[in-house]
Amino acid sequence: MPDHPETGLYRGDVPALLSAFERSGLDTPCYVLDQTLFRRNGEILKRVQDETGAKILLAQKAFACFGLYPVLRDYLVGTAASGLHEARLGAEEFGGEVHVFSPAYKPAEMTELLRIADHLIFNSLGQWHRYRDEVLAAAPRVSAGLRVNPEYSEAVAAIYDPCAPGSRFGVLASQIEGVDLDGLEGLHFHTLCEQGASALRGTLAAVLEKFDPLLRRMKWLNFGGGHLITSPGYDVELLVSLIRDVRARHPHLTIYLEPGEAIAVGTGVLIGTVIDLVENSLPIAVLDLSATAHMPDVLEMPYRPVVAGAGEAGEKPHTYRLGGPTCLAGDVIGDYSFDAPLRIGDRLVFHDMSHYTMVKTTTFNGVPLPSIAILGEDGDIGSVRRFGYEDYRMRLG
Repeated sequence: MPDHPETGLYRGDVPALLSAFERSGLDTPCYVLDQTLFRRNGEILKRVQDETGAKILLAQKAFACFGLYPVLRDYLVGTAASGLHEARLGAEEFGGEVHVFSPAYKPAEMTELLRIADHLIFNSLGQWHRYRDEVLAAAPRVSAGLRVNPEYSEAVAAIYDPCAPGSRFGVLASQIEGVDLDGLEGLHFHTLCEQGASALRGTLAAVLEKFDPLLRRMKWLNFGGGHLITSPGYDVELLVSLIRDVRARHPHLTIYLEPGEAIAVGTGVLIGTVIDLVENSLPIAVLDLSATAHMPDVLEMPYRPVVAGAGEAGEKPHTYRLGGPTCLAGDVIGDYSFDAPLRIGDRLVFHDMSHYTMVKTTTFNGVPLPSIAILGEDGDIGSVRRFGYEDYRMRLG
């Protein structure tokens, strides 16, 4: 993703960042999150809410570093969870509204979720009918919703397309005809993945075409996530217009959005160290950072993270393949070029590493998890959490 040049980590002053990091006493690998940039993103999201009356939630599946929840509370109404543990985290650490969606709930989970959630979204009619009596009897009251599949998306990759034929996500319009929906108060759709407002416009047209009569009976509509609202080039005015259009058509509806990446995009880095240099057809730098263990979307998406001061292979005088410390042959971040030769002990700074990183890290091969630190508005870096052997050991026995 593009850097945000306005403030904080992305002013381009990497030496100053690394100097602050060395003063902190932390070692690599380490995520460093910029509190100033979370406020920057928060202000954009607050503007959307103020101008439309919509409510925005933090999707914890993308970012769940609760050390920054006190900052985010100033801008968001609550959290969106993908299951029981995320719901507990949102309720305990963030507060506000707790919205939960899962492809399927277990009975034991439902009992606890009904004590935590404000809004509970079901993925199938079977699940709704199975739990309806329990939900409607819950105290305090829980607002139930249904995820719908508009059979339309502009997905960036097949693995992220929830509307593809055979998808397990959401109820089709044809499956709702003549079905008892009493007790449901909202609809939820989620078709976007790192996309702009134009993709939302297409989805909304399909949702309104297929589900408009049902919306007239509902109290709320959740636009899901995947909205890159805070990224450079995102058409915020179009988003505002789309929300206003839906509210004009259905003034009784409360509109929710639950972005994850938009909360954390451009807000943090992952700092690693060169721990060895080897040769095999080209120079290879082995880092204490792992693509598979520390930034798995590099392999899953896939995508190429930006490294401070580096260019494409061959662009600068010295090209290296950057690889991780695990036994996986494919634990390769990519080929990058540098102005000067790399040396053992050099620090490398990977940009835009707040979202879908910490929530996905593993201890594969016993590789340590990266520490977590926050760059405060005073310019100092403070430790949030360091991980060690016990974090690896306790997962396995």
